Amino acid sequence: MSRSIPENITQEDLRIPVVEEQLTVGTRIVETGRGVRIHKTISEQPVVIDERLMRDEMEIERVPVDRIVALEDKPATRYEGDTLVVPVFEEVLVVERRLRIKEELRITRIRHEERYQDTVSLKAEQVEVERFDDAEKPHTP
Repeated sequence: MSRSIPENITQEDLRIPVVEEQLTVGTRIVETGRGVRIHKTISEQPVVIDERLMRDEMEIERVPVDRIVALEDKPATRYEGDTLVVPVFEEVLVVERRLRIKEELRITRIRHEERYQDTVSLKAEQVEVERFDDAEKPHTP
């Protein structure tokens, strides 16, 4: 089937329409279900603690010295190994004033190690989400 061109139309007047399709994309909010329900549970897990703890004790020993010393020779606090020696002074009247060491405090640190055990509860949460569709039939994803 062939079409003929009418005589009053010239080749320059002949036009062929060109069609172009265009696409427009958009979004909209659609309600797909009636909602969700969240179930949250908490579980407790016992955990055993097994640690070594350090504890310091001070042992004090009083050692009588009863020795006269000159004011300029006054002994200072000192360490003898792990023991702190603290001189305790007393003034005494004699013909002249002298310093006598009355006693020394010997302080020794004694370290004890002991085992500590206990059971504590740790909590963890689990969450389950339950969705509902339009027919109100619950389903879980």
